[in-house]
Amino acid sequence: MISLREPSLLKDQCFIDGQWCDAHSGKTFSVANPATEEVLAHVADGDAVDADRAIVAASRALPGWRSLTARERARCLHRWFELIMSHQEDLALLMTLEQGKPLSEARGEIAYAASFVQWFAEEAKRVYGDVIPTTGNDRRLLVIKQPVGVVAAITPWNFPSAMLARKLGPALAVGCTVVAKPASETPLSALALMVLAREAGIPAGVVNVVTGTDARGIGEAFTGSPDVAKITFTGSTAVGKQLLRASAETVKKVSMELGGNAPVLVFDDADIERAVAGTIASKYRNAGQTCICANRILVQSGVHDRFVAALNAQVSKLAVGNGLDNRTQIGPLISERAVSKVRKLVDDAVARGASMLTGGSVPGTGGYFYPPTVITDTREEMAIFQEEIFGPVSAVTRFDSEADGLRLANNTRAGLAAYFYTRDIGRIWRVAEGLAYGMVGVNEVAISNEVIPFGGVKESGIGREGSRYGVDDYLDIKHICLGGLS
Repeated sequence: MISLREPSLLKDQCFIDGQWCDAHSGKTFSVANPATEEVLAHVADGDAVDADRAIVAASRALPGWRSLTARERARCLHRWFELIMSHQEDLALLMTLEQGKPLSEARGEIAYAASFVQWFAEEAKRVYGDVIPTTGNDRRLLVIKQPVGVVAAITPWNFPSAMLARKLGPALAVGCTVVAKPASETPLSALALMVLAREAGIPAGVVNVVTGTDARGIGEAFTGSPDVAKITFTGSTAVGKQLLRASAETVKKVSMELGGNAPVLVFDDADIERAVAGTIASKYRNAGQTCICANRILVQSGVHDRFVAALNAQVSKLAVGNGLDNRTQIGPLISERAVSKVRKLVDDAVARGASMLTGGSVPGTGGYFYPPTVITDTREEMAIFQEEIFGPVSAVTRFDSEADGLRLANNTRAGLAAYFYTRDIGRIWRVAEGLAYGMVGVNEVAISNEVIPFGGVKESGIGREGSRYGVDDYLDIKHICLGGLS
């Protein structure tokens, strides 16, 4: 039973054209608490037909929404921001119940989500054009920026509110309309935000949410529709590639925030206490289920043993449990499948010669839990080095020289985020510039907020989210040649 201060936030239907509606088929799917496996709700199981209905609604609402001034759209977004923050506790509770993360982390995510709505409400007022020096006295050359049109947004389960807000904020602010498909594991958070969006005065059809388990069918409706101008996706690299291929048929604008394989390099001259604290904060947030969390911990030989001992001592103290328990630091993974994947990666590494220091034994107490784990002696040929772990496992690899560490860090097709610890100013510049990643944290792992450009290189994605750069991904540039002036 879900008990909210504002019960109206709990919705189990699609949100299309400003109305709550069942899937056209009448089907539903269950949403369960990963800590207890208890069913929380039965939610409308929409499909391509429902997605098409939502696209029609968004297309119909587009002319009116984009014709508003940036100031007028900002008023709605500011009100939405205020409502999100005033309902922070209920929204956090819903998130913890369906996603599993500790309640303190869920509260933080709600504030993080709201920050994108607030930031882009202001940033849209600063979408400037240009006057280009003319090539002839009979003409003037102008550049303006206009909303791309209808945006289809597909969001993941690990940050169900923040990832949706990071896409809706800029899209709505500049005058686009949106059809969103949240992950089927965590639809309740997205639907609750729609309750508040409607209360904030965002008109019918401007933002729509289609829930459902047929991710492929809904995705194909998005990519196949000529009325959808842009696809924005956060999720796995494999699915991102499928969406890119499909979007090519109608040459859509795309933003792709895909998988990561983040290294943390700890050099001999690092502040070890700070490096251990940062590694734990990055690795074990959301039980390791983040795309920018520490995935490979690379430690230089001179401090390897000291770092590992300190890391192991701290990790062994982390409390695992239901996210509603204030003592919990590590919640459950999202599913049994996720637990199996992590277990397989760890077992494979140990079988290939890695050493288990802490954890590794899955409790049989119900729920999808995996213990905080530390393994050492991992090598680059192991699967755990090449794949995203997406679980609370620190895999430590030793390296000797700066060049060796940089080579190991870059030995991946992913390129989202990387971190390193050193007190050498020359090394800071060499390594920061040498890492083939879209984001780099130097002596810091808390690198993400609404004002920075979030995104990667190589197979980690296309485009940037957040910041003033994130606005451009929702705009088309138009040149206007004003002639006949002589």
